Formats: sequence, structure tokens, C-alpha cells
Amino acid sequence: MIKGREVRGVYPKERQRVLLELLAQHGFASYRQLAEKLGVSEITVRRDMKALEAQGLVETAFGGGQVARAARELPYTDKRVLQIPEKMAIAKAALRQIESGMTIAIAAGTTTWVLAQHIAGFQKLTFLTNSVNVATELSKNGYSDIFLTGGQFRTPSDALVGPVAEQMIRQFRADILFVGASGLHVDHGLSTPNVLEAAVNRAMMERAARVVVLADHTKWGVESLMSFAKLNEIDALITDRWPGEAEATALADCDVELIVADAPNAESSHRGDAQ
Repeated sequence: MIKGREVRGVYPKERQRVLLELLAQHGFASYRQLAEKLGVSEITVRRDMKALEAQGLVETAFGGGQVARAARELPYTDKRVLQIPEKMAIAKAALRQIESGMTIAIAAGTTTWVLAQHIAGFQKLTFLTNSVNVATELSKNGYSDIFLTGGQFRTPSDALVGPVAEQMIRQFRADILFVGASGLHVDHGLSTPNVLEAAVNRAMMERAARVVVLADHTKWGVESLMSFAKLNEIDALITDRWPGEAEATALADCDVELIVADAPNAESSHRGDAQ
């Protein structure tokens, strides 16, 4: 059974966001099922699905639809071997943001996983993460005050997502959040391929005093499936190359601290593949 919430009377973009969330959770769904769960007519659902299909976000067939294959992502094991020099440089630069005694939130992702491998030597750190991989690396480095959010285990990102994870996050207050992104865009901000993961990232941002984004140069200009933050909602971006003039201006206008890490022997790769 598909669970949803009534969205009658809301703006089309918000209704379409909820529609995408339902499809991400349940796979294929009929127009009738979606109309019942959204509390709107099938005509409205068909119109929304047509708009989403035009954006390449859904595929429609046989009286219903599903999230488009093109909007899906690489497996975690594939993503973590991409842009290794860049991720290492970004992780080492991110260490300068950490001080002993902090409560640190770390969102799931391969760049944040590399960061977790390098966090060592600090005293009295407390961690909150929705990534078993991140928690494992922190434990290897001798840390014990590690809180996992719980929730639904999602592949291919190996992230814990969903209402249980979001509820756990809302009970915490972090000094700093480290979060990755599959896409960074001047107009559309930070994005990720999954609706549920976007919601968890957003929840973490709302509970952090400082938000630091870890993203290499291949993410610039990329728009992934779901936006979870505008540029003016983050405090710092740690990347491996100086962005173009438009991007640098946008960051400056939003008062975002830009930190460019040195990535020796960096190799180019496909844009937006690794988070």
C-alpha cells in the first residue's frame, strides 16, 4: 500500500516533489493510486507526471509511472573510486574545520566517507551520521560517541533515510555539518539523485550551526534529481579547483566561504557521478 499525504491546494512544484517522493519509495505506481494518496484528481496527477517526464525525472507507461532510470545513480562501490585525489585533498582541508569538543554531523556520501577516515587526534568529539560506512571509519579511529540515525537502508548510496532518520536528527544540535552533493548549480543550489536522501540532508542542515559542503569540481553546473539547499543556506564550500567566474561571484554574493584544496595528480571524470 502506498502511503502519502494530501496536497490539495498547494503549488504544483510542491505537489510534484511529494509525487516524486512517493515514486522513489514505492517504485511504479498507477495514476489512480497517486491521485488517492495526494488527494487530487487523476487529471492533475497526469499533468504533473507529464511535467516531470519533460524534465527527465519520471517515466510513464501503462497508466502510471516511476522514477526515470536516467535520474538514478551509480552504486556506492563505483562512486567511491572516482576522483580519489580530489576527495583526499578536500577531506584534509575539511579537518581544519574541526575542533576538540565539537558535535559533528556527517551526511552519507563517498567524500564524507574519506573525511571520516582522516578524523583522528581530536578529543571529546560526538558524531551523528546516517552512514554506516562513516560510523565504521570513525570507530576504527578510536571514537565511541557515534550516533547512527537509524531508518531505511538505501542503496546505492548506503545511506539511512526516511522518517525514522529524520526524527532522530531533529533531536540533535550539531556544531558543524559536513555534507556532499551530486550537483551544485548557481540557480538551483545543491542536489542529490534521491528524494529521501535530500530530505535527510535538509534535516541535518536545519540542526547544524555551520554547514560545510564537500564537493569536487565535477559537481559544478550539475542539476541532480532533488534540490536540498540554496547556495545562501551554506556557510562554506571545500572544493579542489577554483570555480568559474559566475560560480565564484554567486558564492561571494551568498557570503559563502570558498576553500580550494590542493589535489595533486587529480584526474578528470564524469560530471556529477560521485558524491
